[in-house]
Amino acid sequence: MAATKPTMTKPPSRRKRGFEPAARLVAGHMRGAFEKRGFAEAKLLTHWAEVVGPEIASCARPVKIRHSRDGIGSTLVLLTTGGHAPLLEMQKEAIRQKVNACYGYNAVSKVQITQTAPTGFAEGQVAFETREKPKPEPTPQVLAAAKAAADPISDDRLKDALERLARNVLTKNSH
Repeated sequence: MAATKPTMTKPPSRRKRGFEPAARLVAGHMRGAFEKRGFAEAKLLTHWAEVVGPEIASCARPVKIRHSRDGIGSTLVLLTTGGHAPLLEMQKEAIRQKVNACYGYNAVSKVQITQTAPTGFAEGQVAFETREKPKPEPTPQVLAAAKAAADPISDDRLKDALERLARNVLTKNSH
């Protein structure tokens, strides 16, 4: 038998760049979805709070950019809840200037505000930040009154539920 030479297999080539940012890995996949909505720059969507500021970003989201037929200017459509719409209406010019600063040129000529319920159909399901006041802690008097109100109940689960209810009602009414 003739001896055969062992064949040397080439090791798989490796990247020498190190770690790659996740944004670069998904950029190609996301570009189609962004462009479908008219967003040539993904930065407007991904860094919305930095572009317009946290106060506006907490109550409005960019939905799409509509380009005009003659190619001059475009309209940025923002989604908000009904209560914030009048406030955003007064800030439309400032929003437009901030968005154009992000693009680096006068890309947006108009800003349109669209109102929706906080939860709704399809794209209307936008989670906006709410600025709720922290719940006040019940005072010792409220705790004692809630315990006294639920004390005659013999079922432990019902007693606990009624005590929590009394505590919430009494705390709310005392502030």
